[in-house]
Amino acid sequence: MSGLSSGAFFATQLHVAYSSVIKGAGIVAGGPYDCAAQVSYSSCMYASSPSITKSISNTKSWSGNQIDDIKYLERQKIYMISGTADTTVGPSVMNQLYKYYVSEGKFIPSENVVFKNDIKTAHTFPTDYDSTGNNQCSFASSPYISNCQFDGAGAILEHLYGTLQPKNTNTLQGQFIEFDQSEFIASARTYGMSTTAWMYVPKSCQQGQTCRLHIAFHGCQQGYEKIQDKFVKNTGYNKWADTNHIIVVYPQAVATNTKAPGSATSLPNPNGCWDWIGWYGSDFDVKSGKQLTAIYQIIQRITQGFNPIDPPQQIFVNSTTDNTVSLTWTSVADAHAYNVYRDSNKVNANPIERNSFTDENLQSGSTYTYYVTSLSSSLQESSPSNSINAQTTGQAPPIQPPTNINAQDIASDSITLTWTTVSSAQKYRIYRNQTKISDVTLPPFQDSNLNPDTEYVYEISSLNQDLESVKSARLVVKTITMKVCFNDNNYNHVVNGRATHSGGYVYALGSEQNIGLYNILVKTNLCMTKQNYYVKE
Repeated sequence: MSGLSSGAFFATQLHVAYSSVIKGAGIVAGGPYDCAAQVSYSSCMYASSPSITKSISNTKSWSGNQIDDIKYLERQKIYMISGTADTTVGPSVMNQLYKYYVSEGKFIPSENVVFKNDIKTAHTFPTDYDSTGNNQCSFASSPYISNCQFDGAGAILEHLYGTLQPKNTNTLQGQFIEFDQSEFIASARTYGMSTTAWMYVPKSCQQGQTCRLHIAFHGCQQGYEKIQDKFVKNTGYNKWADTNHIIVVYPQAVATNTKAPGSATSLPNPNGCWDWIGWYGSDFDVKSGKQLTAIYQIIQRITQGFNPIDPPQQIFVNSTTDNTVSLTWTSVADAHAYNVYRDSNKVNANPIERNSFTDENLQSGSTYTYYVTSLSSSLQESSPSNSINAQTTGQAPPIQPPTNINAQDIASDSITLTWTTVSSAQKYRIYRNQTKISDVTLPPFQDSNLNPDTEYVYEISSLNQDLESVKSARLVVKTITMKVCFNDNNYNHVVNGRATHSGGYVYALGSEQNIGLYNILVKTNLCMTKQNYYVKE
């Protein structure tokens, strides 16, 4: 994320408060965290040098409570821009921000922070190209976007994300989407947020490419109601986003000319600034703050289904016996727990909180393939680690268990099992939660009269006269909640895998019902009646 002026102060608040989910920030003419909560806001501007002692102590004391654990800050990257001719938020203020991050606060390693303080700019967002209506670089005037022969957006994005593809200097290929911001904050305009906001979605992201997310906060007097789409379209972010799979969101603040309920200050917010002084509550810079919470919810909505945690880099076989395989793997710094998969089936009933696991009840003389995934604190799962093969000792049994155990047609009260048959097997024995429930001749098998929203563990063995093989790999399946419904716009239905789109129209997954145009304006109530099967209601 990044921001200018009040947007820069706000970006600092957001990346400190929600450091576990944010990877870094670009700060253009901003100041220290929590500054205006301690002194008059004017003491955090101009040529001031505000104290950061309380900022540092509050950050530490709030860690893990009002804000995320500060351990997450040390992995972040920061790009700071301070113009030598900026008299609104001068270099002395940004020097204090650098000290907060690095030399005195010691929250972020110095090698992760770039402080660009040698460009001759006023209080403006610097670009390297001319745009209609922009102000001169040496003047702090509307729209506060200037060709200063320095690509501020590019410098920020390349520091945060690493080496990028060259930006698109021609016609953009993506799409600007206006969305309802009031969904994320009640009484939006009362608390300084517009009812609408914008995002730029590159063509590659619309086509299913995994994309990054960047939030760009405008400064005071830079919202859409003040300068129309100049901040959204003239700052240069979209040129880089178009060629590098980056979705850019432009939240919108608005002016409030009267004191808001719960305000920590007697002042209104007539310039449409982001809340960096307490206009909408004394908790403005912690996770419970109204505007911070709204932006976090926007992030969560866009990133639903994305896995922001890395898998283990390596997995090792420690030992094997006739019926066990013991594994270890490299720890992941941010992992809350892990899952282990054998032959693509999860084998642990509960998340594993250490970096080792022994898989039991295996057949002797047999080879298995394993991989491990990481789980975040919210139990989001990473992509798989590398795979590794392990062979148990001893002789293989005369009857092999079935393989490729899978579930299909998962409903609220039934689960249908399929598997690959074994040539020497006469029947198959089905186990649910380690209890035999049926012997069958061939797949499939439907297990009925189950409870909704309940997890079941299945194993299957092969039978030949009086001989029974060892059990198959475990399959953990959860029945669905009875008719789960999602009332959302058609764009989000597609993004979240509840529908597909073709020719400008959206079709419910499974039933293939046409539910209307592919955009954020059309809302549809889609209900899941069984796994991967949605109907319009």
